[in-house]
Amino acid sequence: MRPRKLLFVLPNLFTVTSILCGFYAMTLCAGAEVGPTQLYQASLAILFAMFFDGCDGRVARLTRTQSDFGMQLDSLADVVSFGAAPALLLYKWALEPMGFLGLLLAFAFAACGALRLARFNVIAMRSPSGGGGNFFVGLPIPLAASVLVSMIIAHHAATGGEELADSARAPVAVASTVLSLLMVSTVRYRTFKDLRLSPRSVLVMGVMLTSGVLIGTRFHPAYVLVAYSFAYLAFGLVESAFLMSHRLATRKAGGAPPPLTLLEETEEDEDLDETPGDEQGVA
Repeated sequence: MRPRKLLFVLPNLFTVTSILCGFYAMTLCAGAEVGPTQLYQASLAILFAMFFDGCDGRVARLTRTQSDFGMQLDSLADVVSFGAAPALLLYKWALEPMGFLGLLLAFAFAACGALRLARFNVIAMRSPSGGGGNFFVGLPIPLAASVLVSMIIAHHAATGGEELADSARAPVAVASTVLSLLMVSTVRYRTFKDLRLSPRSVLVMGVMLTSGVLIGTRFHPAYVLVAYSFAYLAFGLVESAFLMSHRLATRKAGGAPPPLTLLEETEEDEDLDETPGDEQGVA
């Protein structure tokens, strides 16, 4: 029994390590002398946090040690590593010269990430079996953080470690605002849990790998993460718009449906919109 109980600690160690990486990133951003080098290192620390965050759920499933405690711990870890840490990093990298407006935009990213995680946990509690959907509701917070981190890493690689130009601060502010809104939106993003080996999936993966190799060799390897992050953002927006237009066309063809009750709306959202993790996972 004792070795079995120790197994429950293993996935939580990965989660705690993710918190450590996020905390280390914040210490780099809050130091006495914060320059492009420290911000670049903080970005790498958040990338390592993403790696450990992606491992904890898989370890829990392999060892069959899923638990409600692990799910709640993972959400708290995400708030630190992918909410507070990227928000502070964003503020020190681009938004600090904007004064109160920059502070507000950085806070909005952290706050929207926390709201996103709270909604995820509510849906997970309503569907304890894990659901069967293939979509996330809103942009998952680790992926939102990856967009910010990829931009910082790409900028560091392109400029050789120079500070962000004043002319680029406004576009970064707009990008952070869009990411914040996407996290609390109802835009559907695929979980790819239904991905199966098929000629179509092999073709798509081949195109992605080829595109990554071309971008990395012709430009810079740091741009690959930027391309993949923005491609996922665009894919979710396009697919969500297509699903919405298809649903509106179906309702228009069949006439106006009767209004749904609160219970029916909740069941529809659980079936179509969200896939709670087994224990830990992308939220």
